[in-house]
Amino acid sequence: MKIFHHDLSAFSYSCIAALLLFVGNCHAQTVAFTFDDGPQLEQTPKLSPQQRNQAMLDALARHGVSAALFVTGDNGANQPAGYALAKAWSDAGHAIGNHSMTHPDLHSEKVSLAQYQQEVLDCDKIISSLSGYQKWYRYTYLREGNTPEKRDGMRSFLKQQNYRNAYVSLDTSDWRLNEKLTAVLEKNPQADVTPIKLAYLAHVRQRAEAYRALSWQLQGRDIPQIILMHHNLINAMWLGEVIQQFRDMGWTFTTPAAAFKDPVYQLIPERAAAGQSLLLSMAKTLGLGKFAGWERLLDDGDFEIEALKQQGW
Repeated sequence: MKIFHHDLSAFSYSCIAALLLFVGNCHAQTVAFTFDDGPQLEQTPKLSPQQRNQAMLDALARHGVSAALFVTGDNGANQPAGYALAKAWSDAGHAIGNHSMTHPDLHSEKVSLAQYQQEVLDCDKIISSLSGYQKWYRYTYLREGNTPEKRDGMRSFLKQQNYRNAYVSLDTSDWRLNEKLTAVLEKNPQADVTPIKLAYLAHVRQRAEAYRALSWQLQGRDIPQIILMHHNLINAMWLGEVIQQFRDMGWTFTTPAAAFKDPVYQLIPERAAAGQSLLLSMAKTLGLGKFAGWERLLDDGDFEIEALKQQGW
């Protein structure tokens, strides 16, 4: 499918920033929250699985945010205790999407197209009984197939199953900072982890601003951003602060269902960027090349981890 866009590639980032400041006074940028890999039954420092799940739900409720949980069945939903956690999201009015049973990598030579498709069907059997169930599939690792056979085979399969591709536009590396947080707290549960929280908030803000600027380069407008986060400890502890930061930035919140109705999420980039957002896939399809700031969108949190190391973490 051809991608139509306004060509703003000649604009410098300072010009884009000026545009964003101008349009920000006219209407607010919106964001929809989505969480992958849930519900997690693994043990972590500080909070039990039930406490982590409830903390995230409480933060969303406190800010009036309607989100989506993309279930990975073997992380817990295939057990009564984990299914109860997923049901709590559904009962709270959040959407429930499919993120496979075991989180395989479609780019792996060890994973066949048939195996990957069965993963979707097996997870569907678990989540289809939940009231928030949606026919939305979020590709594991955001990888849509490393061969034409896998890519086109999955596209046909999802269409046959009436599933939509649950695209991400605002990709974050919260999982990387979650690994750091968990490692620190495992060594010392009483550690002051404020520097990690500040690094996490700065990371989310940087990604949000960069992807908003990229949407202007590619589409000439603000799109409703769909953020990818995870069902993990870092969000159990600080999701409320993340949401408040978006409020302080002047952003408002929409639902994933409403965001998916935007025309940008109907596009199918011909050369998808493996493991990256829809916007980066579009950038590659349109030959944007190494635009200003592209490194920070591909580093999986390396910048923040290195900064923490310089602080003694």
